[in-house]
Amino acid sequence: MAATKTALIAGATGVAGRALVAYLASLGDWEVIGVARRPLAPAGGIRYVQADLSDPGSASQALSSLAAVTHIFYCAYTPAATWAEQCRPNTEMLRNVVDAIEPIAPGLRHICLLQGTKYYGSHLGPFKTPAYEDDPRHFPPNFYYNQQDFLARRQAGSRWTYSCARPHTICGYAVGTSLNLLSAIGVYATISRELGLPLRWPGRPGAFRSIYQVTDASLLARAIAWMATEPACANQAFNITNGDFFRFEHVWPRIARHFGMETAAPQQIDLVQFMADKEPLWDAIVARYELAPTAFRDAANWSYANYAFSCDWDIMSSTIKARQYGFHDCMDSPGMLIQHLVRLGDERLIPAI
Repeated sequence: MAATKTALIAGATGVAGRALVAYLASLGDWEVIGVARRPLAPAGGIRYVQADLSDPGSASQALSSLAAVTHIFYCAYTPAATWAEQCRPNTEMLRNVVDAIEPIAPGLRHICLLQGTKYYGSHLGPFKTPAYEDDPRHFPPNFYYNQQDFLARRQAGSRWTYSCARPHTICGYAVGTSLNLLSAIGVYATISRELGLPLRWPGRPGAFRSIYQVTDASLLARAIAWMATEPACANQAFNITNGDFFRFEHVWPRIARHFGMETAAPQQIDLVQFMADKEPLWDAIVARYELAPTAFRDAANWSYANYAFSCDWDIMSSTIKARQYGFHDCMDSPGMLIQHLVRLGDERLIPAI
């Protein structure tokens, strides 16, 4: 099948971007171009462009030949120390991509922006649940607001439309990415087992019992492709999750059984501090089980795990709007978590069970 659409995916090596690259490439009617900071060789018909999107000159030069782009999928993210400091660099990176592509791509049809449940203030404390796409914004700063407002202003009178995808805790396969809870769970369980310990919940006890939600990366990829090509989704935002909810207190024993471990009462620890001396142990695990050579700093992000395990309030988004507009995919989250942990073993990122 000849390609009729050309996708430019910013953040192509992250959990969401990697899944989107694979999904679009599998369809046959997409030419797929990924953007990444580091050089990557073409693979499976997928082209990669190296660019520093925070540098307007680098972005313009790297993307200057991509006049065939019809769809931009923006999945890139750069962290910062405070919420306020996230706003400028993340908005400028998006602007640099649009500034580089819009003037040279006459066939540009759509820009899809990856956001998240932090749009509703899920990172700040208890918020209205379930969250709906038209809920009022929380008190700023929030870089999602800056990015979306930029797109809305830029789109006015343009030939292209935009959409916003709002998942929560994207679960998929990617090494060294900052927002990857699965790798943290897998490495934490592996180290606990190696030390002969039970699998204790390391976060706040309230987070163990609160309602939570996750989003499978492949499901998210299908949703993003749908909203970018469905005319009714023009200039709309959609919550995208697996469609179910759970409490970790009911899923944690299942995760422990997967690793052949017992559980014990939750005990909150600061994972950044308690993992600070575990690099030699990790290196020994990598050698003993002949794992892929992954540096401990890339194996898991303990700061993100601390955050994810500390939300002792309900995290719930309504996905009814996506269903009303025509996207009906859903997934069993507890089963998905186990499937991804199995894959981490299959990919030799943790010992296979």
